[in-house]
Amino acid sequence: MSFEDTDFRQEILDLENPFDVKLVGNFLRNLGFDYEPNEVDLTMILYNLNDEFIGTGSVRKKTLKFVAVSPKFRETTAFAQIVTFLTNKILESYKRCFVFTKPNTSKLFESLGFSHIATAEPLFSVLEFGYESIKNYQEYLKENIIKTKTDQIASIVVNCNPFTIGHQYLIEKAAAENELVYLFVVSENLSVFPFELRWEMIKKGIAHLNNVKMLSTGSYIVSGAIFPHYFLKHESGSLISEKQAEIDIKIFSEYIAPILNIKKRYVGTESYCLTTAAYNNAMKHILPKNNIEVIEVKRISKNGVGNFISASKVRKAIKNDTLQGVIDFLPPITKDFLLSDDSLKIKQKIIKGKGRH
Repeated sequence: MSFEDTDFRQEILDLENPFDVKLVGNFLRNLGFDYEPNEVDLTMILYNLNDEFIGTGSVRKKTLKFVAVSPKFRETTAFAQIVTFLTNKILESYKRCFVFTKPNTSKLFESLGFSHIATAEPLFSVLEFGYESIKNYQEYLKENIIKTKTDQIASIVVNCNPFTIGHQYLIEKAAAENELVYLFVVSENLSVFPFELRWEMIKKGIAHLNNVKMLSTGSYIVSGAIFPHYFLKHESGSLISEKQAEIDIKIFSEYIAPILNIKKRYVGTESYCLTTAAYNNAMKHILPKNNIEVIEVKRISKNGVGNFISASKVRKAIKNDTLQGVIDFLPPITKDFLLSDDSLKIKQKIIKGKGRH
């Protein structure tokens, strides 16, 4: 991807400079964007030779954000230059990049080599570009297929931040009711408990189950790239949450479940996080249309009626130095870790942090 840029010059925004941030914020606000500098790693500005601000774009890890061009310059190569610059920046560190855009502008990205993955009308389309694609993830799934005698094949997607007896119960129930369970563990390190630690806790916590196959979600199931709203610092039951959930479930239905012959998806009831509740509702709406049964399992409680087990309660207890009050929420592997010195860094991160994750 390369274009003539003789009519433009580009600058990297100083995210610590209030004037620069305000400049970009005002430009994007006039185009219908709500720019949040704390949600990006890099922002670039495109000027013409008369120093007119004609466009901008940002990057957050492997995702393009806030890409916009002034209406009177949309017939030029300005859009292509912004996308090319940002894409090249991402590919310096990652093998692929993603973009969320309005369905009516997805063709612009496709003209630059991006591949369409899924759309949730009328808000979002998600596309990708790079050295690897969703086909590589499908190959990973094919390499991990377990042969079965029946089609009693279920799936669960978990974050386990941290692993609780609630997670353990859900997995045990699915394992008891099916010949095989594919357990997808959210792999991006956007949670306070890192992926490697969560993986090991789960692995040890379900070692007694011989019909559960653990898999990494990669970038395609509940990830910061495909499902960014999940990791925002606020919760919302808005249309945005619902439509981003819809994209995630469509990807699961179209690209993932058919390869593994998944017929069921288990999920715990959700009464604490509105974003997760919206995700569960999207599953109930979309998965049955793809011949995948949604089995919603009531959360188990401990030490009193209504005292439902949740990982967020555990994190809150750590933050408030009241871990002993929820210690019964934890299986031995998690309990031993949190009571050891090995957990001190994570505890401090929770105590000092402001977000849910």
